[in-house]
Amino acid sequence: METNRTDGPEAWYVFRVRFRLDGPGVETDPGTFETVVRYPAAEPGDEEGRWRFFEEWLWRGELTDERRFREVMEEWLSVPVDHVSFSECVVSERYDDAWADAVAAELDRYNADSVHEVRHNHLGSSIRVRD
Repeated sequence: METNRTDGPEAWYVFRVRFRLDGPGVETDPGTFETVVRYPAAEPGDEEGRWRFFEEWLWRGELTDERRFREVMEEWLSVPVDHVSFSECVVSERYDDAWADAVAAELDRYNADSVHEVRHNHLGSSIRVRD
């Protein structure tokens, strides 16, 4: 399901998640469920540094620490998470340009020669620019 709202975030980190429902004295059938979770990306250059989510969690389009990120996802969803994987980052053209400008202003931070190198190092080919 594509989110094309104009009043919502201009960028999303998209994850595939498998979770389970546990409850004392009850059973569920099925016991596990799979879903897609979209996490809104912060505006590039925000003062809190939240826009650097990719820097902490992604390397070449994969989660850097799936076990630790499962714990984050469990907090977000309030259910036990068995597996989580990064799928893609979906961005508007405007967001993509702003992200590139913010990264370009700090290339030394990333020990990279270009914005393209930073994008590839963290997101791999898992970025989709939408209209």
